[in-house]
Amino acid sequence: MAGPDDKNQKVVHGYGDGGVDTVLSVDEVHEAADAISQRPSRETLRGLADGEPVLRIEGLVAGYGRMEILHDIDLYVGKGQSLCLIGPNGAGKSTILHSIYGFTQIMDGEIRFEDRVVTRVNPNKKLKECGIAYILQDNSVFPDMTVEENLWMGGFLLNKSDATRAAAERVFEKYDRLAARRNQPARVLSGGERRLLEISRALVMDPAILLVDEPSIGLEPRFINMVFEILHDLQHNEGKTIIMVEQNAKKGLEYADIGYVLVSGEVAMAGKGDDLLADPEVGRLFLGG
Repeated sequence: MAGPDDKNQKVVHGYGDGGVDTVLSVDEVHEAADAISQRPSRETLRGLADGEPVLRIEGLVAGYGRMEILHDIDLYVGKGQSLCLIGPNGAGKSTILHSIYGFTQIMDGEIRFEDRVVTRVNPNKKLKECGIAYILQDNSVFPDMTVEENLWMGGFLLNKSDATRAAAERVFEKYDRLAARRNQPARVLSGGERRLLEISRALVMDPAILLVDEPSIGLEPRFINMVFEILHDLQHNEGKTIIMVEQNAKKGLEYADIGYVLVSGEVAMAGKGDDLLADPEVGRLFLGG
């Protein structure tokens, strides 16, 4: 390991916070991860869920158009649990979220929310009838609208405007940061506050399940901690089930009850978040150590 003053040895960072001496290309990560793949059984994955799964995926084959991205995916998560999907770029992590919400072409398999098959239910019905909300990876606030107006947009499926306003008020009661800026345009918010607004907008519909795509992307470390504290509160104090994709694998696994490692559209490894954090091969490939 090179010392800090060794100018001839370049130290870079991996997926997490640790330093590594060798840069692995995406293809090399795929190959190395594939080599250690355990291909966990459906029974193993089911055993990681706490109680009866609130959301289950079995045999999912999905993609975009004719391009198949996911191959025979199984996933189980219990009510009030958190599950983090990690893996190299292009592994299909976000495609799982897109498939749950209804943004992909599903060729085979089943997605079930509680006792209801929702495989091909459209996104609006999944949000309104099942309480499945999707929080986009990209900056999705409306910059010229006020913070309050952005929250109202989260209630577009509610039949009555007074219900939307009441839900927005509950958000303001919960988050002082947003309440202080309720009448200001969203463009004045910091990166962390914008992410909070995106999460809060999804809460207007009081969802049971939050699909969160890259909650830490583009944020400074202090805001990353704030966002994960918010998610922790929603899970442990409000009973939300959270399924997330997180490129900062270390942070995601530290937070989540369950971790899945995806490689080439398949579940290569799965376990409790703490167990994957302690796995040396997961550390080498995804945690920067």
